Amino acid sequence: MAGFRLDRLLSASGKYTRSEAKDLIRKGKVTVDGVCVTKAETKCEDLADIIVCGVPLNFREYHYIMLNKPAGVLSATEDRRDTVALELLSEQYRALKLFPAGRLDKDAEGFLLLTNDGKLAHGLMSPRRHVDKCYYVRVAGSLDDTDCTAFEHGVIIDGDYQTMPAKLEILKSGDESEACVTVQEGRFHQVKKMFLSRGKCVLYLKRLSIAGVRLDDALNPGEYRVLTEEEEAQMKREIES
Repeated sequence: MAGFRLDRLLSASGKYTRSEAKDLIRKGKVTVDGVCVTKAETKCEDLADIIVCGVPLNFREYHYIMLNKPAGVLSATEDRRDTVALELLSEQYRALKLFPAGRLDKDAEGFLLLTNDGKLAHGLMSPRRHVDKCYYVRVAGSLDDTDCTAFEHGVIIDGDYQTMPAKLEILKSGDESEACVTVQEGRFHQVKKMFLSRGKCVLYLKRLSIAGVRLDDALNPGEYRVLTEEEEAQMKREIES
């Protein structure tokens, strides 16, 4: 699991500039989990026990974890029968009372955000915020321009609900087709139901991005990392715009 540069973590606390952080590290004033570290590029987690000049570095109120959710794992905090997303995290992260910001189908893979920031989670899930969620899909049956037009105008699911406009980009069309679809809401099994409304069954579904933040290609299913400052800021801009 990837970490962050130690000098970056110190500067992210708001207590030190990047140059000050590098100088403190070089002079041996910083320990990580009890070990003195003298190289600014040393990678460590933001939850590591970092001590600067004898003072603990405590700076994060909210935490944001990008998880590449594997198929078969629930987007939930607990379940009696199935594995849930939080069980994939290390003990130190599980102790933070994180929760999934929205749902991702049990048999789907991809980007699931785990956080303790209720405001951000609500903003990402609210259809009124028009936050893009992009998925890669593989479906049985051919796709064509009529499907793109139908998605653009909204399709009927659940009997009488018309979805918000969505963008369908066809990557490959044939007996088995591939596409990317971008939606701004997240009703139960919505993407699957949208394709079913067009007579196509979803064979594979993977969420690629949320609010313009793309799933890290380096993360295998079940792996995770902390959002970068830029990614965190991007999500916050999306819910505030």
